Amino acid sequence: MGATSARGGGGAAHDRPLRVGLLGYGLAGSVFHAPLIAATEGLRLDLVSTASPERQAQARAEHPQVRTADTAEEVLARAEDLDLIVIATPNKTHVPLAAAALEAGLPVVVDKPLAATAAEAEKLAALAEDRGLLLSVFQNRRWDNDFRTVRKLIEDGALGDVWRFESRFERWRPTPKGGWRESGDPAEIGGLLYDLGSHLADQALTLFGPVVSVYAESDVRRPGAEADDDTFLALTHANGVRSHLWVSATAALLGPRFRVLGNRAGYTKHGLDPQEAALREGRRPGDEGVEWGVEPRSGWGRLGAGASPRMGGGEPVPTLPGDYPAYYAAIERALREGGQPPVTAREAAAALRVLEAAKLSAAEGRTVRIGAEG
Repeated sequence: MGATSARGGGGAAHDRPLRVGLLGYGLAGSVFHAPLIAATEGLRLDLVSTASPERQAQARAEHPQVRTADTAEEVLARAEDLDLIVIATPNKTHVPLAAAALEAGLPVVVDKPLAATAAEAEKLAALAEDRGLLLSVFQNRRWDNDFRTVRKLIEDGALGDVWRFESRFERWRPTPKGGWRESGDPAEIGGLLYDLGSHLADQALTLFGPVVSVYAESDVRRPGAEADDDTFLALTHANGVRSHLWVSATAALLGPRFRVLGNRAGYTKHGLDPQEAALREGRRPGDEGVEWGVEPRSGWGRLGAGASPRMGGGEPVPTLPGDYPAYYAAIERALREGGQPPVTAREAAAALRVLEAAKLSAAEGRTVRIGAEG
């Protein structure tokens, strides 16, 4: 099977695992992508690129069958030996590396954000469609335990008609870590808006559809910080729902992860999905004795009306298990059988339109309309 036969239009043979090349072995590559790829039946982590000898050694220790390369170009030069490229490199490299992989005839998964602009994302989507290749974006937070629970409550009608959706990724990190993620250079695509904000915008769009207007406030608060570290977005969806989204590294006290208000009931949930912490600690999906993504009762959110959850109001709602492995299982299925990937490049472009509007709104102090197509 050549590289181009494992594409989204599909029909890859089932007699062997699909071979995956992973570009980058920093936080995203080593903690998220590599373990999830390795845990997915039908995929094999085959080749990892990183310029760091220490990270190469780490990759071989954690995945003994893996080969390593110094550069992404070395991996792409071996396109005929691979069936999928996963890009987990710094944000500014996502577009050129994705384009190069598609030009080489390889399906591609890109860590969020796909690009700096919706126009760049749309151009990549068009290239993938022209080549008949899968192009997907790793929006793993769609498989967070709390988001899965919110989605089910909405779909089941437990909240009635939703009026307002509040979502937060807040942290207390008063001292910047530095590095490209906190760089003020626009070319680096750093800052929280494009980092955690990518997840929050994607989740809001997944639940409530297109956004027609965006208002945002964005600040650089910490001494020595260069990129936004405290940002708020207010979105108005075409269906009338309002989404209020917070991303912050300066929250001394953390708010609820979700608060969703409808005309029948509300739901409030504190705390974070346990999957990232488990992956950071070296636990893996499928490990013996591990209930993956399961949260204790003490972490459950509460559903009710007319009372404060913190004072015992409402009823506890069992949190659905988190399921990051579902993303790569869906990628494997799309490559084998055809059909859409679990997250499309066009969906990523829609979220980027929201982020671009937020950046403009914060800079100019006004609400920005982006049209029903956004």
